[in-house]
Amino acid sequence: MSATSVFPMCVRASRGLLRLRNGVVGPPSASVVDIVRTLSTDKPPAVTGGATGGLAQAILQERLQQQHPSQGQPPPEGGEGEKEQTDDKKQKENTAYAKKMVLRLAGLMGLGGAVGMVYIFGSHSVDEQGNRIPDEFDSEPPVVQQLKRTYKYFKDYRQMIIEPTSPKLLPDPLKEPYYQPPYTLVLELTDVLLHPEWSLSTGWRFKKRPGIEYLFQQLTPLYEIVIFTSETGMTAYPLIDSIDPQGFVMYRLFRDATRYMEGHHVKDVACLNRDSSKVIVVDCKREAFSLQPFNGMALKKWDGNSEDRTLYDLANFLKTIALSGVDDVRTVLENYALEDDPIEAFKRRQALLAQEEEQRLAELAQQKKQAVSLGSIASRFWRTKQQ
Repeated sequence: MSATSVFPMCVRASRGLLRLRNGVVGPPSASVVDIVRTLSTDKPPAVTGGATGGLAQAILQERLQQQHPSQGQPPPEGGEGEKEQTDDKKQKENTAYAKKMVLRLAGLMGLGGAVGMVYIFGSHSVDEQGNRIPDEFDSEPPVVQQLKRTYKYFKDYRQMIIEPTSPKLLPDPLKEPYYQPPYTLVLELTDVLLHPEWSLSTGWRFKKRPGIEYLFQQLTPLYEIVIFTSETGMTAYPLIDSIDPQGFVMYRLFRDATRYMEGHHVKDVACLNRDSSKVIVVDCKREAFSLQPFNGMALKKWDGNSEDRTLYDLANFLKTIALSGVDDVRTVLENYALEDDPIEAFKRRQALLAQEEEQRLAELAQQKKQAVSLGSIASRFWRTKQQ
């Protein structure tokens, strides 16, 4: 092929490229198709004017790459892994930032709450007319005054929780012509006289233990009955009214009268203003009378069983102590201090004593019978001798 025949072919190829560049869509001519096929082959055309053919081939390849940029290019290595690492890094940064903001917000709220508490609890006390009441901190700087008053307030509040409300929880014993029972009985309310139960339909309810009325009626002449419970007064007061409509209970003490020790509400007998040798504490927790362990009886927790007879047996036990005129109840209760169920132990001992008493009476009867037999023999011998 001569140079004169190659030149028209290059011209037609250039025109085709211009049409592609200008976005003219139409069926390509046969010449353009031939040129493209010629340029796509590995072997260059054996013609002169190779520079012109190389230029056309370069322009055509550039245009094809612009239309299909993803073709002929290998995908970047590790692209998806790098993207996941980037997302994880961003997520960690966002989480760390959120935690930092939450901590800052919590710190600001805590600081604001502390400042508010110091302002509220550290202010001066006022009287009914709104006048400030002087105290021992008036000579201090204002900020120091606020801090010291706040500290004193919380110290007194803690002391109020730990210590009983008064060193004398009960009034002085009654004097003549009024009757003061010789013994004092301190009863817990929860799990001794009442059992709390909860259901979805009724909520919290308290079940009365069988024998409460019998216990009160039998012991009222002999014992000064005191309900001393670890419940709050708001909860316990209406419950006591419901189980004691006749008013057998003489006094009521609540949680604020206990001594808080090692996580337990302890009932200090020394604060009852009564002779400790005449006080009996009945509870279901030994920790409740841990300060005076020989003044208390630890019953088993009542589980709500309607067939329970413990209070009837307890009434008989306490009645026996009172009628026996025991000078110091601690000498009796000490014998039951290690028993898991002191009432059952009392019943066993009572049965043993009754058995021993029957045996003793039988022996006395046998001795009397033998004495009568010997007397009759002696009298017969005496009569025979006289005759």
